[in-house]
Amino acid sequence: MAILIIGLMFGSITSAIVSVLSYFSKSEQLRQYVFWNFGSLGDVSWQQLQLFACIICAGILFTIYVLKALNAFLLGENYARSLGIDIKKTRFIIIIATSLLAGGVTAFAGPIAFIGLAVPHMAKQLFKTTNHTIILPATFFIGAILMLLCDTIAQLPGSQFSLPINAITSLIGAPVVIWLLVRKRKMIF
Repeated sequence: MAILIIGLMFGSITSAIVSVLSYFSKSEQLRQYVFWNFGSLGDVSWQQLQLFACIICAGILFTIYVLKALNAFLLGENYARSLGIDIKKTRFIIIIATSLLAGGVTAFAGPIAFIGLAVPHMAKQLFKTTNHTIILPATFFIGAILMLLCDTIAQLPGSQFSLPINAITSLIGAPVVIWLLVRKRKMIF
């Protein structure tokens, strides 16, 4: 419960900072922020793509480094510790990997909703496993395919207009998350 409240407080602080910065921003800067906030795959230049690829590759390498530890964590910290896994070091590497992957994507494409939340659960359901050596690559591929599908839908084929990609990912991702929560609740009762 405390972590939920801490998350809400960080959200409130961040929202306040964004509001203050928006107030003092010029109209063009504000417009760029609004479009970035919609999420887009089309605003990344080739030069930016090189930096993006380096950041994502670093995040993936850190993730691969802790794959066995992630599998051990599925059975609890005590089990992982009994296998000789350094819990603090592993957590630190997980935080670094997550920060690089989530931060890199958000910096270049904007905050794209539900892909990171829904896709890992979709991969677990599809492959019927919790083994991270299977789930990690499956999540990358399913996420990429779903993202390309959402981007294709957002481009409105045959039109010069495009929808915000967040609208499409939310329309697909929100029902998946709701279904997972309802399904999990039914399993408890």
